[in-house]
Amino acid sequence: MTATTELTGDRSRQGGPLAPLIAVTMGDAAGVGPEVVVGALAEPEVSRLCRALVVGDAARLVEAARILGIQIDIVAVSDVDDCIFEHGRINVLDLGLIPEDLAWGELSPVAGDAAYQYVRVAAELATDRLVQGICTAPLNKEALQLAGHNFPGHTELLAYLTGTPEVSMMLSSENLKVIHVTTHIGLVDAVARIEPGLVERTVRRGHEALRLAGIPRPRIGVCAINPHAGENGLFGQGEEADKIVPAIDLLRASGLDVSGPLPADTAFFLAGRGDYDLLVAMYHDQGHGPVKLLGIEDGVNITVGLPVIRTSVDHGTAFDIAGTGTVKVGSMIEAMRQAAALASTAADAEVERVSHVDDK
Repeated sequence: MTATTELTGDRSRQGGPLAPLIAVTMGDAAGVGPEVVVGALAEPEVSRLCRALVVGDAARLVEAARILGIQIDIVAVSDVDDCIFEHGRINVLDLGLIPEDLAWGELSPVAGDAAYQYVRVAAELATDRLVQGICTAPLNKEALQLAGHNFPGHTELLAYLTGTPEVSMMLSSENLKVIHVTTHIGLVDAVARIEPGLVERTVRRGHEALRLAGIPRPRIGVCAINPHAGENGLFGQGEEADKIVPAIDLLRASGLDVSGPLPADTAFFLAGRGDYDLLVAMYHDQGHGPVKLLGIEDGVNITVGLPVIRTSVDHGTAFDIAGTGTVKVGSMIEAMRQAAALASTAADAEVERVSHVDDK
């Protein structure tokens, strides 16, 4: 039976459209990646939302299921057409890269290289349109570097693999969405890199992502760099006026609902009470801190600007609890849910675009 004929979930059994096919990368095999993948895919909700193909190592997932105490069939497949999508079964494109004696919770270049290969294969599946999205379990940046893959994380790696010159990281939770102008660089370097063009492009990527998510006119707040947005020159060297204001002026002139630059502490308070659909953070910790404070369990990382859909958990490899069966899987479930929702919306938009072309 092939992936194109097998149906998943209530909607499919009723003759409706197939649920989106999502490639799920296993992440660093020494971390909690295998556990969150198995735990999430064991949930009936996830089976209803999407068809999942794990890119990873079947034996490691079997071990993770044993640790979690979950009874589930983990089946190695050679390609998408070998998959059978039904609840209680996990299809794994088995790369066979992890030795049986790989320790849990320890830094390993072997696991780092495997994590890279999982993402590489998933990116190939997505760019070849064999899957409709990618959902990634966490990898370890140091292990990735030890394996000779010099990328700060998934965001930059996927940009490289898809030939995308510039992307943005968006953190999405139930009450707050934040997109970052800069991410995995030092604070001094981040301030130096920020310039009006980068701010403008970041806001436009966030605006388009929210429109894809069903918000037709997003309300966007842009954070300042300095405390109190510079306090009219008292703090900083005029960075807000030089680096942010010109971008906001252009964005407003083009019709976007953009406010700022806002003092970051005030901006997150206003967004928390519902004044903004999206905040634009200037650097990594300015955006990550508030989202994680509001609840890392519900947070999802979305890479915006790629030619493919990619979501991820908003936590790391958690070596301290890896292999213990105590990890929470809520973030992975939410990442799967958002990947499926974005893929479905993108598919609907493509159908509408093609129908318009045909009408002409």
